[in-house]
Amino acid sequence: MFLPRRKVKIETERLTLRAPVMQDYHAWSMLREQSADYLIPWEPQWSTDHLARRGFTNRVYWAQKSISNETAVPLFLIRREDQMLMGAITLDNIRRGPAQAGTLGYWTGQSFARQGYMREAIEAVVHHAFERLDLSRIEAACLPENAASRGLLEKTGFKYEGVAQSYLQINGRWRTHVLYASLRGDRRGRTDAG
Repeated sequence: MFLPRRKVKIETERLTLRAPVMQDYHAWSMLREQSADYLIPWEPQWSTDHLARRGFTNRVYWAQKSISNETAVPLFLIRREDQMLMGAITLDNIRRGPAQAGTLGYWTGQSFARQGYMREAIEAVVHHAFERLDLSRIEAACLPENAASRGLLEKTGFKYEGVAQSYLQINGRWRTHVLYASLRGDRRGRTDAG
């Protein structure tokens, strides 16, 4: 059922970013369950089997297939000092041809939030996208009231670009999002819009 894996591994000062594997199931499901109240307001509605092994098996298969097909780069954040799973970051919807773009999404467990781990991961994935994947544009979106995520994107060089009405279903409702982007060789400067 599983495809031959194309390896993607990114090392940072404190993290190893790598694709999920089946051995991650218990750590992943425990982290998601413990952080549910923290994550649910910002995410698409969880399916009934969200924390089940079968759902995780599908997630691992999708990750392997996406990396092989070069349509996405789904990675887990592993703290190097103790191999603790702390969250995930995905460069998804990779578009080639004239666009050369992708969309960034991420989450961390509540106990690992606001410690600089996701900033480190975003900077590494954006660098990988520009230097290794030869992308030109990385997009990200978040809810307007998600000040932590907006601040994180701005600290990692993303610039505010606008608003998308009814952009994604979050926690069961269509929600408007603010849009950000990071461009390779960006010279736009900081903006206070939005």
